[in-house]
Amino acid sequence: MNTVMHLRSDVCALVALLLLCVSAHSDDQCDNGADNCNKWTETSHNRPLNTDGEVTYEQLKIMMSTGSIQLFDVREPDELEAGFIPGATNIPLGDVEQALRLNPDQFRERYSVPKPGIEDSDFVLYCQRGIRSLTALETARDLGYSKACHYAGGYNEWIELDPQ
Repeated sequence: MNTVMHLRSDVCALVALLLLCVSAHSDDQCDNGADNCNKWTETSHNRPLNTDGEVTYEQLKIMMSTGSIQLFDVREPDELEAGFIPGATNIPLGDVEQALRLNPDQFRERYSVPKPGIEDSDFVLYCQRGIRSLTALETARDLGYSKACHYAGGYNEWIELDPQ
């Protein structure tokens, strides 16, 4: 009887492991579309964004082409002389927390764009290589911007993939 119970337990463990592997594989594939995929979440604009807060180059291009993006460059102003992603608004990393604490009118007056809403999923931060934008993302998330994202490739990847 003990041998049967041990065998049954081993079979259950094996089945559970197989299901976990199949589930992880299907999450990476997202074959069933965004509605049925654990890796992606639907945004208010029906575009998939990673739930981990990163936006890829391809996703950024789609967001830009549809005009559904609030893009913020967190580099220092002098770094913008070398270039920036079109349509981005500069808020240096050191100013991000203070900027996001401004009321909408103050934000618009200072940055000439609307302030992102707490639930906006089209709020994207970037920097040169993705390090400062990740810090800015953590700051935004701490302030309640739970759907904010950052472009991890940063301006370096942008100019490599979009050398216009």
